[in-house]
Amino acid sequence: MDLFQLVDTSAVTPTTERPAPEKLVSGDPVFTTWDIEEREADGLYAGIWQSTPGAWRVSYDEWEYCRIREGQSVLKGSDGSEQVLKAGDSFLIRPGFEGIWEVIETTVKDYVIKV
Repeated sequence: MDLFQLVDTSAVTPTTERPAPEKLVSGDPVFTTWDIEEREADGLYAGIWQSTPGAWRVSYDEWEYCRIREGQSVLKGSDGSEQVLKAGDSFLIRPGFEGIWEVIETTVKDYVIKV
């Protein structure tokens, strides 16, 4: 394994899914994920994720660092907080966060997850 690697997403086959029906709040969002690195034994995952407009409930048991590449979303915490996320924004979601992820405009993000 190389210790340094440029990412060529054209060489990665994306997966597509939707939120579980019990988590869906509105719309019909479709998720496309390009898994760049998966180290299950280390609990580390990295890649690119895209979602079409819609909203669904989220509950995090893991740490996730994200950087929005394109689009606009709103992350709404169960505590009533709201954060608009747009291209260029970077953020961290900590274990225990619960709320609603709403995609306003198709959103693409880079992510690194540590379980």
